[in-house]
Amino acid sequence: MEQEQQLPEQPAQAVSIKSEAWEWTKALFIAAVLVIIIRWFIFAPFIVDGPSMEPNFHTRERLIVNKIIYHIRTPERGEVVVFHAPAGVDYIKRVIALPGEKVKIQNNKVYINGEELEEPYLQEAIDDYKARTNINYNGDFSEITVEEGKVFVMGDNRVNSQDSRAIGAVELDEIVGRADIRFWPLAKLGFIKH
Repeated sequence: MEQEQQLPEQPAQAVSIKSEAWEWTKALFIAAVLVIIIRWFIFAPFIVDGPSMEPNFHTRERLIVNKIIYHIRTPERGEVVVFHAPAGVDYIKRVIALPGEKVKIQNNKVYINGEELEEPYLQEAIDDYKARTNINYNGDFSEITVEEGKVFVMGDNRVNSQDSRAIGAVELDEIVGRADIRFWPLAKLGFIKH
């Protein structure tokens, strides 16, 4: 009788290395898929470019934008949003008036449906600008009614902002998401108050 030839067994260490390599490959693949899902559907980085949101946001600051929130609900007044602007770039501005509301700016005050809008996030900038220039920080703007499906947005730096006063109200479909976290510079790391 012929004896069957047996193949030499692989050492346990070689099997262990192959098994570990396979586990690492699976883990990295799952991590890559999660990063892609999170990046494209849930959160996105955004770099502030320009002075339109000063004094609250400055050029080169980096933010995390929550892309899913407005699939769940509509924007709220005071939230800082990133949207696709007509110029083919993304802008960052603050929601001032909601669909169906009347907005006007008169005597350095913003009015929504005839009531003055409290803007504590701007008070220091308004006072400083008025003390230096004695010019209206907000500029006057005749009353308009925000159309359904749109929001009226303004930069915090009202004297240097290309916003709804110039480009019109922003379609809800053009909003990328809400700025939620500032992660650069590290000294300013934290959640964004709305």
